[in-house]
Amino acid sequence: MQGKIIKGIAGIYYVHCAQQNGGENSSLRGTLYACSAKGIFRYKNQKPLVGDQVEFEIINQEEATGNIVAISERKNSLIRPEVANIDQVLLVFAVKSPAPNLNLLDRFLVMMESQGIDSIIAFSKSELADEDEIGKLCDTYGKAGYECLEISTFEDIHIDELIEKLRGKTTALAGPSGVGKSTLLNRLVPDAGMETQSISKKIERGRHTTRHSEIFCVSENTYLFDTPGFSSLYVSEFEKEELRDYFPEFDAYRNQCKYNGCVHIHEPGCSVKAALEQGIISRSRYDNYVQMYNDLNNKKRK
Repeated sequence: MQGKIIKGIAGIYYVHCAQQNGGENSSLRGTLYACSAKGIFRYKNQKPLVGDQVEFEIINQEEATGNIVAISERKNSLIRPEVANIDQVLLVFAVKSPAPNLNLLDRFLVMMESQGIDSIIAFSKSELADEDEIGKLCDTYGKAGYECLEISTFEDIHIDELIEKLRGKTTALAGPSGVGKSTLLNRLVPDAGMETQSISKKIERGRHTTRHSEIFCVSENTYLFDTPGFSSLYVSEFEKEELRDYFPEFDAYRNQCKYNGCVHIHEPGCSVKAALEQGIISRSRYDNYVQMYNDLNNKKRK
């Protein structure tokens, strides 16, 4: 039997096996099997991920249980969030309550760039901020080459436009805790039945309402991975010299620096730093680049 892992909890993988009779929205019908992973995956140091296409054997048809015996080749995979076979990522960061952590946002964007995965940024709770605040954020990331939307589920701002950007794609929904991901998912997928919680006024941070990754069908051929919130992210999967390649706004200055191999930090005659001084490149983005570079440099010295 073959199917797709749509949820994984505590070592149990829920595999959706679609009916084969075709027709409109046939992907929404079928049987869900609770499966364990064969020991051979531990031996291979391989872990099934939500989004994997797998082969499984049925143990008990009446109880809909089985064992995963093979994982098909992946289009791509992420460690955080732990998902596979996605087309793009929708990063949700609140404009206020909590205030956006741009260093965290930039780290996540770098991880997506390193995997070759497109990112859309949605700045949520736009009803809480003035246009100038939102405009600066969208301008910063728009100039860096990213699609940005200001959204509000409370006032239904740009939700229809967001739905169009998701249409026909498999998208991972990601972002910190408390930014309204679960509320947004409920708006996009009314049957999701997600738990939502209010923000603590004392710490301005939401509790985790999503504890595992799960796939939801928004419409025909449109799928959304809901993933757990995160509060930190460390960039460590590549060499420090590669980091410059994952800031799209640096591309226009490739081969224009005085020295070959310029990493755009201490070298004289750096075209990226010149663009920074001219206000073409965002100061916050550049400062976060330097911090990530130093983190990678210090890691290699240990």
